[in-house]
Amino acid sequence: MSLRPAALSLPLALLAALPANAEQYRLGLITPPPHQWTQTAGSIAAEIAEATEGRVEILVMPSGQLGNEARMLQQLQTGAIDFAMLTAAEFANRDANYGVFYAPFIAADTQAAAALLRGEVAQELLGGMDLFGLKGLAWGMAGMRQIVTSGEVTEAAQLKGLRVRTVPLAPEMDFWTGLGAAPTPMPLPALYDAFANGQVDAMQIDHEGTWNSGYWKHAGTIIDSRHMIFPMAAVASSRKWQGIDAADRAVVAEVFARQVAAMVDLYGEIDAINLARLEETGVPVIPADRAWFGASVDSWYEDWRNRAPLLAALEAEAGALE
Repeated sequence: MSLRPAALSLPLALLAALPANAEQYRLGLITPPPHQWTQTAGSIAAEIAEATEGRVEILVMPSGQLGNEARMLQQLQTGAIDFAMLTAAEFANRDANYGVFYAPFIAADTQAAAALLRGEVAQELLGGMDLFGLKGLAWGMAGMRQIVTSGEVTEAAQLKGLRVRTVPLAPEMDFWTGLGAAPTPMPLPALYDAFANGQVDAMQIDHEGTWNSGYWKHAGTIIDSRHMIFPMAAVASSRKWQGIDAADRAVVAEVFARQVAAMVDLYGEIDAINLARLEETGVPVIPADRAWFGASVDSWYEDWRNRAPLLAALEAEAGALE
């Protein structure tokens, strides 16, 4: 598998051939150019431009160029931007049911995670994106969540009191609070310096990000826990979606669904490749399963079953995969 970055803009020859009535759209996301989400976005944009003969030109804007995710969601709702690949955080903060994919250890591996992201609960939530003023196109994901700490950690009790960089959403922050840690939300572009300077003591991240962004250079321990899915929703602004020709909308929807699904299927290999790279750095890599975290995981479920009615349905789907 090639991990080289995909083109984020259209080839010059294709740009020159664009019809005079071509519509230009913007797609925002927070990940940097080397990240698989950004690579996939570039590939989606290129395929859609070709399939629509240049009528739909999507410009990919990575690294939070269009703002943080809360800002991008607002712009999608007003039609100021057109497409995005967003973590589920902003949706979960508005409707607890969108937080169910963050349930700790709901999926044993990336294959199980992929199955859940294509299941009945996932489709119900994708269809419900109209409540946010969006057209849901596909559920994706990044690698399974791991933990990177600045100091040596061998047991869960040592996480107590650590400032752990998180995404600002309730299910993830509750997971860390239950462990006695101090969840510390911050934008992804600020994380490298914050970790290097000791503003945070740890992070919840994936092996891809740990390797690509060089977080391992300041790490004391990498905990290979695979404790959480990190879901992503590919969405379009409802306001702008209806303005696209119906035939072109069908092309856009099909390309997004197919390419995001292919990206999800890559993550088992992506995780394995980057874990192998990290194991060669000399930073201790330790495994951790559900039992390693103790009773805090069970406590999380007891709370969130009451807060998110769809969690029980997702647990049932997960149980059927075992």
